[in-house]
Amino acid sequence: MDDEHEDRTREHVEDSLEQVMGLIARHKLVESLVHKQDMPRHDLVESLVHKQNLVELTKKLDDLHPADVAYILEALPLEDRLLVWDLVKAERDGEILLEVSDAVRETLIEAMDNRELVAAAASLDTDEIADLAPDLPKDVVQELMKSLDHAKRAQVESSLSYDEESVGALMDYDFVTIRADVTLETALRYLRMLGDLPPHTDKLFVVERDGRLIGTLPLKRMLVHDPEAHVAAVMSDEPVTFHPSDEASDAAQAFERYDLVTAPVVDANDRLVGRLTVDVVLDFIRDESEADLLQAAGLREDEDLFTTVWKAAKNRWLWLGINLCTALFASRVVGAFEGSIEKLAALAALMPIVAGMGGNSGSQTLTLVVRGLALNLISKENSRRLMHKELGIALLNGLVWGSVMGVVTYGLYRDIPQAVPLAMVMAAAMLLNLLVSSMAGFWAPRLIDRLGHDPAFGAHVLLTFITDSMGFFIFLGLATVFLL
Repeated sequence: MDDEHEDRTREHVEDSLEQVMGLIARHKLVESLVHKQDMPRHDLVESLVHKQNLVELTKKLDDLHPADVAYILEALPLEDRLLVWDLVKAERDGEILLEVSDAVRETLIEAMDNRELVAAAASLDTDEIADLAPDLPKDVVQELMKSLDHAKRAQVESSLSYDEESVGALMDYDFVTIRADVTLETALRYLRMLGDLPPHTDKLFVVERDGRLIGTLPLKRMLVHDPEAHVAAVMSDEPVTFHPSDEASDAAQAFERYDLVTAPVVDANDRLVGRLTVDVVLDFIRDESEADLLQAAGLREDEDLFTTVWKAAKNRWLWLGINLCTALFASRVVGAFEGSIEKLAALAALMPIVAGMGGNSGSQTLTLVVRGLALNLISKENSRRLMHKELGIALLNGLVWGSVMGVVTYGLYRDIPQAVPLAMVMAAAMLLNLLVSSMAGFWAPRLIDRLGHDPAFGAHVLLTFITDSMGFFIFLGLATVFLL
């Protein structure tokens, strides 16, 4: 059922995007035709047609969820994106700015004046303002902070003081507390008096008079226990808690491990300072996954799908330059054996196979290690065992596929005098390069991690450099020694 619901949701969003693009295309076509017409009061007629054509598009946008509008904005070229953005109601600007990617948010903010930005941010909750503030111009942030009341301003300043990868940057301040010495009936009356609960509330936080957290009261326990029972007798006195300085990635793993919906955030004295919710954690996981995917391909997070050619090209120069240097090095390895290749042309046809198989095998190890590092599954105690396991896999694969390639090589070149030794060299090179690639796949992300970067950052480039260079060197070196 969940898969069916997800499919329907995706189809709805895609249909909405198609409809919006159709309305934009029709709008442009009609405006183009009217613009070419020669008629009395042409400017007035053109203005009326312009407004009339956008009415249906505006109505369509008003009916969409902010997340769906954000999806549509990200899928549109800059000109169409700004056209749609101008039609969004001002009171929805803040919500949509939070939903779009960083790159798209930048283009939307550039199209807004300071007054619009302040109004959009002021309509958000405290934690949402803290999420948006780093992307706003400094003068807008200053004006925004002046417009907030003292309590809200203090909360925003507190959120901004934490590292963006920490729990403190993700937590919100909208939660419900209860005392341990009251009955469940009293707690229920208190909730009814509130009338509305913060989103994703699945538990109340039980605190002492000084704000110190002593437990949590899940709502389902309130419903199934005797109303005359005290909170202290029903609450969970060992809740999963976080500190503002904790790594957000660790918190995300805890949410997955313990199936959490909300969790309290406490300071060093166990006083309740905020809460973490599952929707924010999911957003963090999604953003981290997207960032890893882009970094693995040598792309920057701030690249818009429809950014200018010049900006996109500049963003990609660094990794293209690095790839060029590694490719030049690999070519020099091949160049050192030009004499061997001239004497036996079969070497030129076979050496890409050795490098390619090494690259594929190394990518498998690298992916496994990157995932292990991301989930904190790799430690000093188990890393050696994991390395030996990957070496064993590479040895087995090298023996199997090296033997297969040796037979294939003999079949392809059995007419030349060196057919048997060539087949043996091919098998040995395959085995050795798979062993090298497994070690490259194991150590490349670990080295990058120790340097303080994301393990996925540049790991594939480093792996390709090693497997190509060493694959060519091993194969051509063995051929030079044993065949020529």
